[in-house]
Amino acid sequence: MTISPPVPSALAIDRAAVGVPPRAPAAAPRRDDPFAARALRATAALWLAIAVGGQLLFAGYVAGFYGRAAVQRRPEALNTVMPHGYVAGASFTNAVVVLHLAFAVAIVLAGAMQLTPALRRRRPELHRWIGRGYLVAAAVMSIGGLIMVWVRGAVGDLSQHVAISVNALLILAFAAIAWRHARARRLDAHRRWALRLFLTVSGVWFFRIGLMFWVLVNGGPAGFDERTFTGPALSILGITQYVLPLAVLELYFRAQARGSARSQLAVAALIGLLTPPTLIGIGAAVMFMWLPRL
Repeated sequence: MTISPPVPSALAIDRAAVGVPPRAPAAAPRRDDPFAARALRATAALWLAIAVGGQLLFAGYVAGFYGRAAVQRRPEALNTVMPHGYVAGASFTNAVVVLHLAFAVAIVLAGAMQLTPALRRRRPELHRWIGRGYLVAAAVMSIGGLIMVWVRGAVGDLSQHVAISVNALLILAFAAIAWRHARARRLDAHRRWALRLFLTVSGVWFFRIGLMFWVLVNGGPAGFDERTFTGPALSILGITQYVLPLAVLELYFRAQARGSARSQLAVAALIGLLTPPTLIGIGAAVMFMWLPRL
């Protein structure tokens, strides 16, 4: 018995007749490189742990310094570190400042808890309630910050005020989007927007550690006037405080979701390069800005 060779289909004959090569087989699914994926997760986790630790130190400073002023009934002490922090007779804006500082401490503590994987796994209901409080605190802080900048008055020039206002508006937008995805049970999207919210909420903290890192590496103020607190360095830092973290986060999302091993390693290296400046900025802020005032 003879076996006839397979006869090509009419479509294959037609494609060959017109000189079109046959369709290539479907590409094999991308295989993640375990080492690259682990490196990306490890560098991100290390940076996040350092950042959360630095924010807890900042919250301790805020609670210690401003809380002590409140207990001692010395509201004018706020003016030593916050211009127009207390204005006699301005009850409304004084209350806005107090709420802003109180929610700053609360949101740091809540953020640290929300980023704890064990809490999300073991106490999901508590995670949801803390998340609701976090969104409310973020909104109150943003609105209070806008009032403090445009009504109460703040240091810096117009460029810094605009940068801070954009940061506040991004916080409000990200909080609303994160809440909408959580309500719809789109948990992956909610997680991504919650992380964007965390970074924008941290903008003021990024500004402080970035400023201290800049001053430390330059041996003093460079690119700005220390007396008026204005200059190109501060204008750039005012935008960088949230643009840079958000840009790195987007690169992380892309590398994590569909990036090659090379892109995962590149993003891991980028986060690794940003980790020492973060740690140095935190250390400088603690030693020269926060600790001396406690």
